[in-house]
Amino acid sequence: MGMLQLMSILPSSIQKVIEELTKLPGIGPKSAERLTFHLLRSRRASPEGLGKALSELKKDLQYCTVCQMVTVRERCMVCDDASRDRGMVLVVEEPLEVVAFERTTYQGVYHVLHGVLSPIDGMGPEQLRIKELIDRCASGEIREVIIATDPDTEGEATAVYLQQKLKDIVPSITRLAHGLPMGADIEFADQVTLGEALKGRRTL
Repeated sequence: MGMLQLMSILPSSIQKVIEELTKLPGIGPKSAERLTFHLLRSRRASPEGLGKALSELKKDLQYCTVCQMVTVRERCMVCDDASRDRGMVLVVEEPLEVVAFERTTYQGVYHVLHGVLSPIDGMGPEQLRIKELIDRCASGEIREVIIATDPDTEGEATAVYLQQKLKDIVPSITRLAHGLPMGADIEFADQVTLGEALKGRRTL
């Protein structure tokens, strides 16, 4: 019996949940089925609880007016912290990478791009928070920009693009170095690896 035939014996409400879950990254049909039936039988992970959390996910969220991190206030906690070194900006792809670097000893501030340059996916400079970064750097208060995009093709292309755009307005532009293998995802790296990558950053 094929996948479509198997799905047809399930109630349409279950089929719909499975279909929606398969749209998420890293979740195939089998995982979606397991998650759906786990929600049905689990007392701790109820469909109602998940549904409520998802419906409220974007309710109060906004982007920090300084660094573009997701927050519920005008400025995120890092940008509001007077003890942080505002002259050092760590540029990351996604908000989860801010969380990863916060586990290290890094004491500067951040800028979240919300993606990387990827023409095949329709992600050009206009779709990223690059203009906001350039505007921040144009203030003259930033002495170093650390580019921490993933060490893959898109991440490297984004790093080169940023270096070209910022080289005349920022004294120092560096890139994370050793500690991160090619193709690695920063958000999954441990704090020691990220710390070493920060220490060994190289000038672009």
